[in-house]
Amino acid sequence: MTTEAPLLRLENISKSFGAIQALRDISFEIGRGEVVALLGDNGAGKSTLVKIISGGLEPSSGKVVYDGAERHFTSPADGKAAGIETVYQDLSLCTNVDVVANFFMGREIVKKVFGVPVLQEKEMEAVVAKAMAAAGTKIPSLRTNVEHLSGGQRQAIELNRFVHWGGKLVLLDEPFAALGVEQTRRGLELIRRIADQGIGVVFITHIMSQAFQVADRMVVIRQGKVAGDVRREETSPDEIVHLITGEALGGRARTVGQENGQAQHAG
Repeated sequence: MTTEAPLLRLENISKSFGAIQALRDISFEIGRGEVVALLGDNGAGKSTLVKIISGGLEPSSGKVVYDGAERHFTSPADGKAAGIETVYQDLSLCTNVDVVANFFMGREIVKKVFGVPVLQEKEMEAVVAKAMAAAGTKIPSLRTNVEHLSGGQRQAIELNRFVHWGGKLVLLDEPFAALGVEQTRRGLELIRRIADQGIGVVFITHIMSQAFQVADRMVVIRQGKVAGDVRREETSPDEIVHLITGEALGGRARTVGQENGQAQHAG
């Protein structure tokens, strides 16, 4: 058990869009190297919360404490600069250039030769090869245009790029929705390897088996509130489903207060 301060702490986060209350007093923590599955029905508020964490939206009230300090991100660029990355099903890769070019997009290694800037292609390729090997990702040729790669390989490029450039928190919004079984399996393994490097992971998914395979904790959002916050080994798929729907589970459905109390005791 560690006493290290959490990487991210949300305190009473609320968000209103006019008369619509999307989030109400959301509070939970994410530790360094921890995978938290964020679960809930469509419209529960998950994507709104992710946008607040990443800087895409500002909360109406509440506090975001990230990496030891209260933060007020006003754009996704602010979040990226602080080491927060959001990975969606639709990736941000440029498909008409190769793996190396995507990995170094905006960070190309250039050296002057007789006063002329020259792109250091071999040096960049060596860096990418090392990063991919460390993550256990196999791509036949790093000079292949991304458009010719599988969905799983593209996911691996984006995640490995994030890790290599010093990312601290990655928000995964249904990243495997369009992938096959084998590609999804490799993606879930990659999430665990990323977490093992001390990076925090928030993983949104509607597929319960994925959450139970990879997450350390489950945070359930229902109607804009935290309906449950429980460690994976202390719950079951049936209980999570009942937390999502709000139905009782054999007379022992957990309350929000019980969940938060257990999480604080465990921390």
